[in-house]
Amino acid sequence: MTKVSYLTAEGLKKLKDELDYLKNVERPKISQQIAEARDKGDLSENAEYDAAKEAQGLLELKIAKLEDLIANAKIMDKSDVDVSKVMVMSTVKLKNLKTKQVVSYTLVSESEADLKKGKISINSPIGQGLVGKKVGEKVAIKVPAGILEFEILEISVE
Repeated sequence: MTKVSYLTAEGLKKLKDELDYLKNVERPKISQQIAEARDKGDLSENAEYDAAKEAQGLLELKIAKLEDLIANAKIMDKSDVDVSKVMVMSTVKLKNLKTKQVVSYTLVSESEADLKKGKISINSPIGQGLVGKKVGEKVAIKVPAGILEFEILEISVE
């Protein structure tokens, strides 16, 4: 069963642009490499041919995954976000109860996650630990480094 991916309009456009690039630039480039390697003769001992065929297989797999992701995408609009609880596209202000540090994260789909921009995947341990929680709740989230305890200070939409 395929899983629905919640994306922003910008995130979907980025995926479509990447798919277009892979199909219209990378695919012809690899086909050309295969043709050139094939022209060199004996395919049984042709490392260039084997490498190009392997690259083609990996490219086709990536294209298929992107097509599936796009086909099962649901565009989320900011007006769809319920700020009474944490969900995809929510921006959550958290206080680390151990360090007293305050951080903000926006929960997004895996393909849009970018920690440098404060966007974390809804499927990450922190993302999963926050979903459905409300302002004022304290949560303990198991991450690879141990257990992090947060208090939810604010939920908004940016």
